[in-house]
Amino acid sequence: MGKFVFNKTAIEGVYVIEPTLFGDERGYFMETYSESDFKEAGLDYKFVQDNQSSSRRGVLRGLHFQKEHPQAKLVRVLSGEVFDVAVDLREGSPTFGKWVGELLSADNHKQLMIPRGFAHGFLVVSEKAEFAYKCDEFYHPEDEGGVMYDSAGIDWPEVEGELILSEKDLKHPKLAELNFKFKL
Repeated sequence: MGKFVFNKTAIEGVYVIEPTLFGDERGYFMETYSESDFKEAGLDYKFVQDNQSSSRRGVLRGLHFQKEHPQAKLVRVLSGEVFDVAVDLREGSPTFGKWVGELLSADNHKQLMIPRGFAHGFLVVSEKAEFAYKCDEFYHPEDEGGVMYDSAGIDWPEVEGELILSEKDLKHPKLAELNFKFKL
């Protein structure tokens, strides 16, 4: 039995990945990444950095990308639940400006594989969430870019109260005003 199910999404290169859980009365075990299994599925990435964040309900992080040092990301939730989104910013892509979203949670164990050339963000829908991701490029703060969260037609889930965004995320341009596209 394979350790992962690689589900294609409506956008080329973005996958929802479901790991196989091996459980008994003690709990469960799962692999969250295996270079050979991912390579066999056509996802040949060399991850160089792992990141983790903790956020409360209503926190929306994103939509972020790096311009000159784009990152592919393998994202998952360690506790809680988030609505995770990838927006295609690849020049010439038939799905440019389109988005894919998936509920990721500690209960469903799903992961989202986001290739280079996408803006990425997530909204915390549970009381609290711990979010982890692997990147195939290092973070370069001077290279940051972003898209305003409400300008790509994303159908964000409703959460109690106001959305909580950083000052930086409130200043991103709208998708239609973005003068940047990935030349991949």
